Amino acid sequence: MSFATSAERPAREIAPAVASQVVASYPTYKQAERAVDHLSDSGFPVEHSAIVGRDLRLVEQVVGRLTKTRATMMGAASGAWFGLFVGTLVTLFVIGPEWVTVTLSAILIGAVSGAIFGFVAHSATQGQRDFASASAVQAGQYDVTVADAYSERAAQLLSSLG
Repeated sequence: MSFATSAERPAREIAPAVASQVVASYPTYKQAERAVDHLSDSGFPVEHSAIVGRDLRLVEQVVGRLTKTRATMMGAASGAWFGLFVGTLVTLFVIGPEWVTVTLSAILIGAVSGAIFGFVAHSATQGQRDFASASAVQAGQYDVTVADAYSERAAQLLSSLG
């Protein structure tokens, strides 16, 4: 059995391999989505269209300070969820009312393990990156593109959208 590297595998193309034109541009994804929905509602073959984000940027929104206490609590919560998952799987093989004890024990063990891991992991950073954040890729503009053969009809339909 051989494994192909990413350089050897053909890239999966999302956009059609036919030439296309930009028929409309919008500042938000919601507006571009609304335009394609309008095309669909008008009977347009939307499988010949795409929404293309341009001027991409990574936005990292800081959501709060990450203290040892918060890291410990977040670790405990994650561990408890994992414990619930494991406990639920184990209870498939438990007969009788002991399933409650097994599940609660798994949740407790997961929470304690997660709390320890969260505390140790945060302490290991020695004060570097003491904040929690959420990242998202945003586009500055969204273009609705349509295959050349359908571009005139799409432009006409979108002009009625306003």
